[in-house]
Parts: sequence; C-alpha cells; structure tokens
Amino acid sequence: MNKRHIRALAVFGIAVVALTGARGSGGGGCDNHSSSSSSSGGSNHDNDDNGTSGGSVSGGSGSANQALRDITIDKCAYDAATKNLTARITIKNDGVLDYDYDVTLKFKGASAVSATATTNDIAVAADASKSVDMTTPYTGTGDGSEYTKCEVTRASRS
Repeated sequence: MNKRHIRALAVFGIAVVALTGARGSGGGGCDNHSSSSSSSGGSNHDNDDNGTSGGSVSGGSGSANQALRDITIDKCAYDAATKNLTARITIKNDGVLDYDYDVTLKFKGASAVSATATTNDIAVAADASKSVDMTTPYTGTGDGSEYTKCEVTRASRS
C-alpha cells in the first residue's frame, strides 16, 4: 500500500470512531424525585443530603457529548456554614487517554433564579475517576431550600 491509501484508511477509521463514539457508556445523575433510568441512558438515584438534592446530566450518542456522559452528580446541597450552593461531581474517564475537563453546573428550583458554578482544567487520568466540589455563593435571603436540582449544562474535555 502506498502512503495515500494508509492515510485514507486512518481518516476513515477516525471518522467511524467519531460517528459511533469511542465507547457506549451512559451518563448519569441524581434526582431526588425519581429512581428510574433517564431518557439519556443515565441512572438516577435518591439523594437526601441536607438542603438541596437531585441533579441530572444529559448525554447523547455522539462523541461531542462524551464529556457529559463521563460526569455523575453525587450531591447537590446548600451549605449553611459557608452560605454556598455546593455540588459534588464525579468524572469517570474510561478511555485510554488522559483528559482535562471543563464543567458548568446550574442550581435550579421552581421559584429560584438559577445559579451557576464553573470549574476548569479538572485533570482525570486514563481509566480513572476524580470527584470535585463545585460551589457558588448563595445570594438569596432564605435557607437555600428553593434550590431543588442541579444540572450539568455544559462539559468538554481536551
């Protein structure tokens, strides 16, 4: 084979992996009001920590959504001691490459103005997991109970 054929085969192989995804894992999250599987292929579980709980992570089948599928929300709560909304996420990298993740998470509730927490450059080694706390100041005047859900709204890896 000449170099042109080898290059064409390599490009074709990369395109197939990009279109089908590198692996078929499902995303996950937690939701205080459900214990069934979500439509995105993830799992939900009850979380009754103090204050706010519940969360979700959406994830599609394309490789662009892989970073979302790697994230699980473990905890979503109001911390009265620090007056912050806090979430604990776990990023599971089942791949063979190390990645740096950027994550944006929103705290939501029926009567609450959404609050956003962002963290960047979370280094996760290949075939490893890492848990990270995400926080944002609570700007309300109550006890934080108006925030009932966390949701990862954006995630990327590089």
